[in-house]
Amino acid sequence: MKKLSTYLLVAFMVMFWIFRIVLAFTNSIGIDMGFRIANINIEVILLFVNLVLILLVAKRKMIGAIAYLLVNVWYFGPTMLAAFTTLSEGSADIYTIDAILEGFIGIILAVAILFDLLLDRNRKEHPKDKKTDWFYKGEQYDRKLDERADKNNYRTL
Repeated sequence: MKKLSTYLLVAFMVMFWIFRIVLAFTNSIGIDMGFRIANINIEVILLFVNLVLILLVAKRKMIGAIAYLLVNVWYFGPTMLAAFTTLSEGSADIYTIDAILEGFIGIILAVAILFDLLLDRNRKEHPKDKKTDWFYKGEQYDRKLDERADKNNYRTL
């Protein structure tokens, strides 16, 4: 993780994960925070899966970003679709709007993580280091030194 965008996205992933832990805990003890969880067992399993995927994204593994996107679309997609249909019918309540908000944040965060890793892939494979590139990748500089060295006709007799 060398870029600021990666640090920020992983921080948002962790904050969203903690938010979902709080929702699962409050839902299990009966406190209503405005967000409904359809199935607490699936939510707990996905929390553990997301913990592993956060570690994979922090290590810059593409499979972690793809799996994070697929898990979030699989989990939030049907809920958002049902919320949008309820909203279009005109019978929306606070739970519908909160479901749209939570799903939107989850899916947009996963897409942003995938794009960040895709855009940074070339940089990871071909890193640039200003401290050493002038020496190892300075082929024109090497040629100038070689031509100058050839003009010196020193004799060692």
